Amino acid sequence: MASRPVLYLIASGAAPASELPALVAELTAEWDICVITTPEGSRFFDTRQIAELTGHPVRASFKDPDAPDILPAADAFAAAPATFNTINKWAAGISDTLALGLLNEAIGLGLPIVAVPWPNAPLARHPAFGRSVATLRDCQVTVILDAENLPDQTNRGQVSFPWQQLRAELAQVRAGLAAGRASGP
Repeated sequence: MASRPVLYLIASGAAPASELPALVAELTAEWDICVITTPEGSRFFDTRQIAELTGHPVRASFKDPDAPDILPAADAFAAAPATFNTINKWAAGISDTLALGLLNEAIGLGLPIVAVPWPNAPLARHPAFGRSVATLRDCQVTVILDAENLPDQTNRGQVSFPWQQLRAELAQVRAGLAAGRASGP
């Protein structure tokens, strides 16, 4: 592959977002990564550190209509961590933030998307959440969700975000993109 494919990494405001710098540092050998956050997402990690690692600014809001786009076009998306709010709004087609707008467009463009929801366990049992996850899966979004491994009031700090599963899915996405580029139009 002549150049690295572009991965838009969408981060919501959840505790695992504090681990994004390590993920980004690992993935930059294989991906050109652009990090976009929900309005709360940037509170969970050092945006300057991410910008240094990626070579791109971290974006959380829409650009001015006449301004050029400063990020390259995406080849794939990862929404990780994705909060209860993000998953439900995304499945409903709500685009009231840059992060949601890009995720909704990615579905419409048919781009590969991997989502890792991270609600707390009680929120994951809300009926709207299950419907939203099903809707996203129907839209060909790969959803990594282990409902038995979500935080609640009794296990905080004892459950682990599925970073390794995300890395494995992204490796498959990258291989698929490489195969598509190799076969040509």
